[in-house]
Amino acid sequence: MNIIRMSGGIGNQMFQYSLYLKLVSLGREVKFDDVTEYELDNARPIMLPVFGIDYPKATKDEVVEITDGSLDFTARVRRKLFGRKSRQYTEASFDYDEEVLRRDSAYLCGNFQSEKYFKDIEKEVREAFRFRNVRIPVEIEEQIEGYEKEIAESLSVSVHIRRGDYLQAADVYGGICTDAYYDKAIDYIKDKYKTAHFFVFTNDVLWAEKWCETKQKADEEPAFTVIKGTQESTGYIDLMLMSKCRHHIIANSSFSWWGAWLGTASAKCVIAPEKWLNTRECHDIFTPDMVRIDAYGKIDINNSANL
Repeated sequence: MNIIRMSGGIGNQMFQYSLYLKLVSLGREVKFDDVTEYELDNARPIMLPVFGIDYPKATKDEVVEITDGSLDFTARVRRKLFGRKSRQYTEASFDYDEEVLRRDSAYLCGNFQSEKYFKDIEKEVREAFRFRNVRIPVEIEEQIEGYEKEIAESLSVSVHIRRGDYLQAADVYGGICTDAYYDKAIDYIKDKYKTAHFFVFTNDVLWAEKWCETKQKADEEPAFTVIKGTQESTGYIDLMLMSKCRHHIIANSSFSWWGAWLGTASAKCVIAPEKWLNTRECHDIFTPDMVRIDAYGKIDINNSANL
């Protein structure tokens, strides 16, 4: 039996569940440890239930056994004498690690942020991530219905701008999705789709409203809508609305990665930052259909879809 250690927010959880589906398709028995990471005070909510997903959970004893984490006296003495015999395997890098799929009877840790893990079962993954159990607070129900109508009736483009926690960890995430990145992405979309309407998803609404004002030209029809009313606890609503847009400008975030990936519009355009993290190389997070733009607003011709 393999156990996947669940971690992170909804985007990470979706990558980990996609790996689960892949391992099951290979005939493995797989469960989740959804306790260890989520006992922490700052843990994100587990949001897979919005898709109607009910995943198998490892017991505490199963996690202890596979990680050799028993606290009884005999086990502690044995570990002191002979070392720990944990079957934990952490993905080798941020890129696709084929060894993850070879492991059996392992405690798997990582983000697994690559379509390569599940591309061959794409249909099954898309079926799993249908929004079957979305609960919209009554106070914003009408507002969300209005956004859905606008998105459906326009040449809609999702734009994800992540601030908040990303500003606090600028050494990892900062300086990638710059103003130059978004300016070039918006211009690129406008050149291809003259009537594009940009729906901005963000964790800093007040900042985004001012930002949109600087992008809106006085002689144009209103082209920007900032999505309001959702909180971190209802972030799945933003993800659902993103997935309904025709085209996408994503941040270096698994959240908007999935918003774009779940989109089913034909010939969709997905624009992504040329770099994903400052701290390590990330190649396999990008899909072949993406147009990649760097922090200076230059299109990465060598690593972008046909322009």
